[in-house]
Amino acid sequence: MSRPTTITVDLQAIKANCSFAQSLAGNAKVMAVIKADAYGHGAISVAHALASQVELFAVSCLEEALTLRSHGINTPILLLEGCFSQQELVAVANNDLQVVIHNHQQLTQLMQASLCGPISIWLKIDSGMHRLGISGNDCMAFYQQLIQGANVKDIVLMTHLACADQPQNVMTDRQITYFKHSIEKTLQLYPHTKQSIANSAALMASPEGRADWDRPGIMLYGISPLAQSHFNEASLVPAMTFSSKVIAIRRVDSGEAVGYGNTWVAAQPSVIATVAAGYGDGYPRGARNGTPVLVNGQRAQLAGNVSMDMISLDVTRIDGVNIGDDVELWGKKLPVNEVAKWANTTGYELVTRMPTRARRIYHN
Repeated sequence: MSRPTTITVDLQAIKANCSFAQSLAGNAKVMAVIKADAYGHGAISVAHALASQVELFAVSCLEEALTLRSHGINTPILLLEGCFSQQELVAVANNDLQVVIHNHQQLTQLMQASLCGPISIWLKIDSGMHRLGISGNDCMAFYQQLIQGANVKDIVLMTHLACADQPQNVMTDRQITYFKHSIEKTLQLYPHTKQSIANSAALMASPEGRADWDRPGIMLYGISPLAQSHFNEASLVPAMTFSSKVIAIRRVDSGEAVGYGNTWVAAQPSVIATVAAGYGDGYPRGARNGTPVLVNGQRAQLAGNVSMDMISLDVTRIDGVNIGDDVELWGKKLPVNEVAKWANTTGYELVTRMPTRARRIYHN
């Protein structure tokens, strides 16, 4: 029998989350963000599952897009970081890809490229995140250069929100106001131009950020992007279950330590279960003593430092734990965001950095 550490991905849950995103977007279109291997869930399988639900996928770079094309994904794909060289634009045109333009260098490369046909452009405005994007003052000039170029099919105006995960943060309103002011003159001349603002967080909690195109990412996988509790979280279905099994049971006396560094010491006679999962499988090395883990559906606590291949759990208060019992590290019953807090990180990081050692199973 193979090592029991398993990552199970429920594709029906992802499809349900996508339908929920579309219901929030209303008449707007939804692109499915499947960058970073669909946030660790498997971009090829996720793209096949969603191909009939969405009109556009979004990835980070050309390599991610070409991998999808090589596995039969024919849906249009947007490169969120654009191209890194003029040569990449040829592959973009040849593979029905779309690109974000966010600086002068990319604009020049596009204007000078020799392509087989025009491509769709997403012009990114920096509305305050100060990561990617042109100044709002340059919007009209960029737009007019693009629209006059032979390599441009159509243009969408977009921005990205820095604090949408905090619905009460005034930064979101400031960014949206800046973005709309920046594109006002452009829309007067080109009134049919589409817009895109909302990521998962804004789509769930900031209706004013919804526009012609919305860009759900993490919510597609049933993980809330929001820093505080929100009623829309109840509609999300976790898609990834990270699981394993108990491989050893031992009793330790009061005062005895468990694991590397002796960071956990038994306050009373205790029962310790060893589980076949560690940071080599994607479980966070920084998870603290007390991090919740489910054993047979009941809450146990991490005891001691996470090893490369194993963790230890205090199961003293759970009756009848045996070798071979089921362990859920996170999933439908234990949210990944809860585990992430114990490791001083986010659910985003935990799911996207999963290595390949654990066996993957796709349902539905």
